[in-house]
Amino acid sequence: MSFVNAAWAMGDAGQGGQGGFAAFVPLILMFAIFYFLLIRPQQKKAREHKAMLDGLKKGDVVITAGGLYGTVTDVKDDVLTVDLGSTTVRVGRQFVSGLASAPSAAPKEKKK
Repeated sequence: MSFVNAAWAMGDAGQGGQGGFAAFVPLILMFAIFYFLLIRPQQKKAREHKAMLDGLKKGDVVITAGGLYGTVTDVKDDVLTVDLGSTTVRVGRQFVSGLASAPSAAPKEKKK
């Protein structure tokens, strides 16, 4: 007899008034947190980088993905000609990581 009563009582334990939606609330909150902390800032940074690449012009001082500092001397479609000082190289536009101020030509002298 007691087994039947226990089984009858357990049958209603999984059926709450909240339904299946309550199980998805933590997942929805985690997605919202990931969106605002990771996805959205990354998309904003990618848009800014694309705008910077589209706005490159002759005379801009750039840093390449390889870490080379140079001045843009020519822009043709997706290929930039960059003057590195003693040499000139052609670099794909997508390999420019950012703009930089011109590095000083002469090293600073140390004071004694």
